[in-house]
Amino acid sequence: MNRPIVTADGGVTLAGGAPFSRALLEESLSHAPRIVAADAGADRLLRLGVQPEAVIGDFDSISRAARTALAGRLHPISEQETTDFDKALRSVDAPFTIGLGFTGARLDHGLAVLNALARHPERRCLILGARDVTFLAPPRLDLDLPAGTRLSLFPLGPVTGESRGLNWPIGGIDFAPGARIGTSNRVTGPVSLDFDAPAMLVILPRRALGRALDALVPGRSRVRGG
Repeated sequence: MNRPIVTADGGVTLAGGAPFSRALLEESLSHAPRIVAADAGADRLLRLGVQPEAVIGDFDSISRAARTALAGRLHPISEQETTDFDKALRSVDAPFTIGLGFTGARLDHGLAVLNALARHPERRCLILGARDVTFLAPPRLDLDLPAGTRLSLFPLGPVTGESRGLNWPIGGIDFAPGARIGTSNRVTGPVSLDFDAPAMLVILPRRALGRALDALVPGRSRVRGG
């Protein structure tokens, strides 16, 4: 585990190299105004006219032009055992991180991002895409969501749990990647989820980002920069 490169009192937006829109970036920055790039995410940000305060990665993808433009903000981590997302996530010490530019391109990269969420359950990180927001559930999660909201559960390892406020309760189900999953459940009222292991992904519609943050980071509006 490397020492933090960026320390923040509020949320941090972490940008990756996969495509993301200006609207998605602005949505993330409205919740997490400090911005960090993972390797080629720096190029994505520069094309949108935004300069990250730090760039973290092994620098096998960032362009020479971005290296020049962001000289003094580059923080190389040369080991090849983890991805650039993993390197950046563990190098940011913040109440929460919103990652964008990590979905919608290569499937292997997207799966590696989900693996990193499981490797670092102590980090509150939400992956924001064009349609969904995805995060690793803590042991207890209370979500205030409108009835009818889609809520999918996908296990990254063996995990069981209990639920309230779902159309199809999860009690008594043994979830696992090669066995039972929980795609496309529906919210019927305030949701409470309890899990016995940090191994369950929660996938919600993009519009639920703010409510997900309220559940994962209580009191975030009172945290400077949040």
